[in-house]
Amino acid sequence: MTTVSRPALSLATLGRLPQEMRPALDPGALSIGVVHLGLGAFHRAHQAVYTEVAAERSGEHGWGICGVSQRSAGAADVLSAQDGLYSVLCLGPDDRSVRVVGSLRSALFAQRDSEALNAALAAPEVKVVTLTVTEKGYRYSSGDRRLQTADPELLADAAGRPAVTVLGQLARGLERRKRAGAGPLTVVPCDNISANGELVGQLVRELLSLPGGRFEPGLADWVDTNVRFPCTMVDRIVPATTERWREEASGMLGLTDMAPVVTEPFSQWVVQDEFAAARPAWELAGADLVEDVAPYEALKLRALNGTHSALAYLGLLSGAATIAEALRHPELEGFVRRMLDEEVRPTLDLPPGVSFESYRDSVLSRFANASLPYRCSQVATDGSQKLPQRVLGTVRDSLARGVVPRTAVTVVAAWLLAVRDGRDDKGGSFEVSDPLGVELRRAMGTADGAERAVAGALTLPQVFGDDLAGDDRFADALTERFDALARAGALSVASDLAAGR
Repeated sequence: MTTVSRPALSLATLGRLPQEMRPALDPGALSIGVVHLGLGAFHRAHQAVYTEVAAERSGEHGWGICGVSQRSAGAADVLSAQDGLYSVLCLGPDDRSVRVVGSLRSALFAQRDSEALNAALAAPEVKVVTLTVTEKGYRYSSGDRRLQTADPELLADAAGRPAVTVLGQLARGLERRKRAGAGPLTVVPCDNISANGELVGQLVRELLSLPGGRFEPGLADWVDTNVRFPCTMVDRIVPATTERWREEASGMLGLTDMAPVVTEPFSQWVVQDEFAAARPAWELAGADLVEDVAPYEALKLRALNGTHSALAYLGLLSGAATIAEALRHPELEGFVRRMLDEEVRPTLDLPPGVSFESYRDSVLSRFANASLPYRCSQVATDGSQKLPQRVLGTVRDSLARGVVPRTAVTVVAAWLLAVRDGRDDKGGSFEVSDPLGVELRRAMGTADGAERAVAGALTLPQVFGDDLAGDDRFADALTERFDALARAGALSVASDLAAGR
């Protein structure tokens, strides 16, 4: 693709843009009141947009964001070079638009800028910390939801080195804040984890109590009194930005943007209304501030994220490259509809006023948006961290009702087969990235039969817990589903299940 030479996006060039493409308010008028850990595409397409709109509509300009990149300096450096500006390219089924967001006022790289990060977390004008670091970033075992207390990085952070882990960064920042007398703080996790705020609060406290940890005396008590960890539910499809989309966004702007994000028109944010201090008026930007996030969270994790994972793994096995392509197979569409209607729906207590049928149809319509091709391989990453939240909850609740959920169990079998073999039903190869991939393949064996493979996989309690690993109904169903996928292929198995066979 030929790249056209254009001026770079920056504060100096914002005036070249038409008004509808500019930030909702003057970025220069914003001071920092929020620190965000995990400066990835999702945050920039979601919470950063809500925060900018909230500041504009409330007239409160103290809610600029200090974004902190965790994995590399690249994102922070590119955004810093653009004065924190970037564009959001929104792709609907029939239209597309672009707008620059200006709520990000500072960009740091955690491992290089640890002192600046600690100072930001301890600044009295900072009242809120938000996080999007994915499930594995919290370094906990999904089976029992406890801190991985033998993790060498956590142990090193607790011992006092400049923090590398997100939990370590939080702990050191809170320690500095206590010492500075900077006042209360609210930590708002925005990852797809059940009861995410409750979990992160618990993990921080577990880190503070690690043997050999060197933290200021009384820090745990200070956290209990001064820090709140509300639960949230977030929803917006944000695929990885490609060079084609980067060029499209820049072309629409007439300015070179090296850090655009791409997303869909739909966006939702539900936040538990439990804050230790002031916060942005996110409700003015469309967020729902509620007493109990759990019903929204369960609906999204099981109905949307669970369907996303189902289409990703069965799509990979069938040879589909994207979620939209997978959904075009009538066998897979029928499969996920049956899973949603017959297995997911009975496990849910719906939020007030929500129709499950309308929600289901909206999910499938969004996934079918061919203008926003989300690669199956991207959705399929980190299954050992995601499936306990997205699918195994449905499995557990179904088994408790005396029902073996064959479609949900098939999704788990598809994940295991995809991780073990990395080959689709047409003979093509693919790779599924998973933090437990090596351990899973070793446990399952590389070419053994279904019974041996499943028995090996069930030895990983951090995925299945002791309950599912010891449930013969689950083990037998998983073995049968794994064997069926290996023998008959994903589309044949999905077709049978869609037809109720």
